[in-house]
Amino acid sequence: MAQNKKMVEAITSRDEDFAKWYTDIVKKAELCDYSGVKGCMIFRPYGYAIWENIQADLDRRFKETGHENVYMPMLIPESLLQKEKDHVEGFAPEVAWVTQGGSEKLTERLCVRPTSEVLFCEHYKNVINSYRDLPKLYNQWCSVMRWEKTTRPFLRTSEFLWQEGHTMHETAEEAIEETLRMLKVYEDFYRETLAIPAVVGKKTRKETFAGAEATYTIEPMMHNGVALQGGTSHYFGDGFAKAFDIKFTGRDNTLQYPHQTSWGVSTRMIGAIIMVHGDDDGLVLPPKISPIQVAIIPVAQHKEGVLEKADELKKRLSKEFRVKLDDSENSPGWKFSQYEMKGVPVRVEIGPKDIEKNQCVIVRRDNREKQFVSLDNLEEAVRTALQEVHDAMYQKALDNMNEKTHVAVTFDEFVDTAKNKPGFIKAMWCGDVECEDKIKDVTGGVKSRCIPFEEEKLSDVCVCCGKPAKHQVFWGKQY
Repeated sequence: MAQNKKMVEAITSRDEDFAKWYTDIVKKAELCDYSGVKGCMIFRPYGYAIWENIQADLDRRFKETGHENVYMPMLIPESLLQKEKDHVEGFAPEVAWVTQGGSEKLTERLCVRPTSEVLFCEHYKNVINSYRDLPKLYNQWCSVMRWEKTTRPFLRTSEFLWQEGHTMHETAEEAIEETLRMLKVYEDFYRETLAIPAVVGKKTRKETFAGAEATYTIEPMMHNGVALQGGTSHYFGDGFAKAFDIKFTGRDNTLQYPHQTSWGVSTRMIGAIIMVHGDDDGLVLPPKISPIQVAIIPVAQHKEGVLEKADELKKRLSKEFRVKLDDSENSPGWKFSQYEMKGVPVRVEIGPKDIEKNQCVIVRRDNREKQFVSLDNLEEAVRTALQEVHDAMYQKALDNMNEKTHVAVTFDEFVDTAKNKPGFIKAMWCGDVECEDKIKDVTGGVKSRCIPFEEEKLSDVCVCCGKPAKHQVFWGKQY
């Protein structure tokens, strides 16, 4: 038990130092490691397994909505990147360049992709000729590179893994419908799979993606009240199509420009899982993406029949769940602590007395509740427990978000709330970027998160300047 106690004490308290707590969990739960390249990280098997489960769930959802996976090159010629002015200006500070190949200096610099809009456009120009070729519903799973000055594992790294959907449509209406449809896919995924609630809406013009006409976002709140941009969906109109001269023959036999979307989420979601659900004992993983859903711990495993019964339970449960049987020589107490650290949703304990009574003990990670269960009903009990863990995790996160969402009507009230009450602030806005800039400067980093789809009329005037209000906005600090 001394070893067990030492492991728990190795994690900094969440309330004492949130940033240190986060880093401790990333390292102690063996999610990733630092590499020899500044800003780039190594995914350890457990961390990558979480990403694989996320990827599998999302990939299924994308394919159910008619999307196909493709793969584009990693490198982009500078002349190609320069074709869309607003886009290249938005990414210029973060671009990494390749200037030499082998011993030869390149005649044209190559950009390591920060995103792939221009690559898709180059391809679409070659394959879209008629309205019959539309829509093109493509998605790519890959890594991208953005040369970040300040990095933190999963949240902000120079290289990160993600998916980026890029679609082309016959009409603006179809493209806008696609933009919002994929945002809804993200919202459903966060709720149904990650057990994370979020504010969803449209970005202000200032926060719109470079080159896009409109950007929509999903904004979950971390335990400490700080926002994380969890995923975005962009409507590009026909701006890229015109820049790349992508045309198709329409139904009326005239040449037209297609309308484009893009949308993406990344391994930043793993950071969100840690910061929304984790506690002072480590990870608390949503059951649907946990690499291990059930950890079986034999108690007094040296006694006759215990390991055999534990192995029997593993074979039964493995037909439906991801199961780990820990038959190592570590003490049961150490194992309990280890799998709590790793966030395993359900623990099954089995010992000699349990075997005599044809029962086992089920322990939930989220609340540590123990339940004695007949071995005859084990599968159903585990199934129920996993669903209860998911539902309780979502409700706890929702309660936290609601408790940390505040309303401000005057500027003084806004500034005081930003200073003393972490979380989202709901306030009215006139629509002028000058007010966004002033709020950010005065509050030390509070920015507009989004204009929700269902706006509330909190007052008639802008919280910053007092002019007539145009929108209700969610504001907050972000990672």
